[in-house]
Amino acid sequence: MTGFLAATAISFAVIFVAELGDKSQLMALTFATRFRALPVLLGITAATAVTHAVSVGVGYLLGATLPTFWIALAAAVAFVVFGLWTLRGDALTDDEKNKSSATTRSAFIAVGVAFFLAELGDKTMLATITLATQYPGSGGVTGVWVGSTVGMVAADALAIVVGRWLGRNLPEKAIRIGAAVLFFVFGAWLAVEAFVGA
Repeated sequence: MTGFLAATAISFAVIFVAELGDKSQLMALTFATRFRALPVLLGITAATAVTHAVSVGVGYLLGATLPTFWIALAAAVAFVVFGLWTLRGDALTDDEKNKSSATTRSAFIAVGVAFFLAELGDKTMLATITLATQYPGSGGVTGVWVGSTVGMVAADALAIVVGRWLGRNLPEKAIRIGAAVLFFVFGAWLAVEAFVGA
C-alpha cells in the first residue's frame, strides 16, 4: 500500500473513531435540528478542511525536526490520552448550544465558524497533528489531510442522519468505550513500532 493510501485509510479510521461522541459531533446533531442538512454538512466540510490542513502542516513540521523514536513514542502516549479523553466523554456548554441555534447568519457561515472554533485544540485536531508526524512526505501528508477530513465529515454526517436513532437505541457509554478501546489499540501499536524501530 502506498504512503498516500495508507495515510488516508489510517487517518480516516482514527479520526472517524475520534469524532464519535465528540463535542463537534454533538454540535452537528444540534445544527441539523435547526438548519437543513446540506448547508450544515457543507459548513462542517469547509471548517474541517481548513482546520485539518493547519493540523497536517504542524504535524509535518514536527515530523521533519524531531527524531522518529520520540515522535512515535509521543504519538503512542497521545493516543492513550485520546482514549482516556474519549472515556471521559464530551458535552456542549450553554454557549456552544446558543451558537448552534443562531439564526442571524446563514447556516453555512454559522456552522463553519462554530466548527472551526470548536476544533481548535480538540482531540481530532491533535490526533491529525499526531498522524501527520507518522507519514512524512507529500503523499503521506496529503493522505492524512484527505483521510482525516473525510473521516470527520463522515462521522458528523452520521450524526446528522442517524443521530436520533442511535441516541435512542445505542447507549452512549458503549460508543465511548468502543472508541476508547480503539485509541488504546492504536497507542499500543505505535509504542511497539517506536521500540521495534529504535
